[in-house]
Amino acid sequence: QVQLVESGGGLVQPGGSLRLTCVASGFIFSDSKMGWYRQAPGKEREFVAGIHPNFNTYYNPSVKERFIVSRNNANNTVWLQMSSLKDEDTAVYYCTGGKLLENWGQGTQVTVSS
Repeated sequence: QVQLVESGGGLVQPGGSLRLTCVASGFIFSDSKMGWYRQAPGKEREFVAGIHPNFNTYYNPSVKERFIVSRNNANNTVWLQMSSLKDEDTAVYYCTGGKLLENWGQGTQVTVSS
């Protein structure tokens, strides 16, 4: 059974930091692309960051220099370190993974507000 379980969301002030964690099971993690998407209220889901099996990383230009995606294949975990958070980063953040990013977690809420 495929599972992606996110954690680490919450309320943070502008300029603050959060680290999201996603633990995966039920598929071959080390062979899989992993990524993070987000969906803000009233908006389409958008790509945030991705990391390939070879550890190459990719970012939405709006988060580059502020967010870092990383992975550990030994414990099937991917992280999203978010810094210098802005109000517009408020969204539900989803972990995704697989050969074609076909597996999705249930999401974790990130709220940036003073």
